[in-house]
Amino acid sequence: MTVPLFGIDPTVPPSGPGCVECDETGGWWLHLRRCALCGHVGCCDSSPGQHASGHAGITGHPIVRSYEPGENWFWDYPHEQALLGPPLAPPEHHPVDQPVPGPAGRVPADWQYQLH
Repeated sequence: MTVPLFGIDPTVPPSGPGCVECDETGGWWLHLRRCALCGHVGCCDSSPGQHASGHAGITGHPIVRSYEPGENWFWDYPHEQALLGPPLAPPEHHPVDQPVPGPAGRVPADWQYQLH
């Protein structure tokens, strides 16, 4: 039996193709982040909802990984630093046909002015 890394469970799949809270409320995101412990997909801190860091604050789950195609970096919220980490359960990113910002049809025309 292998001992999991603190804050990372590589066996847990992501919660879905987009930010959980934005999908529930009809919101939109700039980039997506995946909780490395439970798989929750939330939007980045530049997005209006900032749901990934909100999830980390509420749950205490400390590490996220980018959920963007071509990116495999991890971020440690408590230590505010990038990390290297193991491959996570697939899929490793949102669908490649999903636009950035996304999702299609919910991004306002003035989205650039709504970023943090």
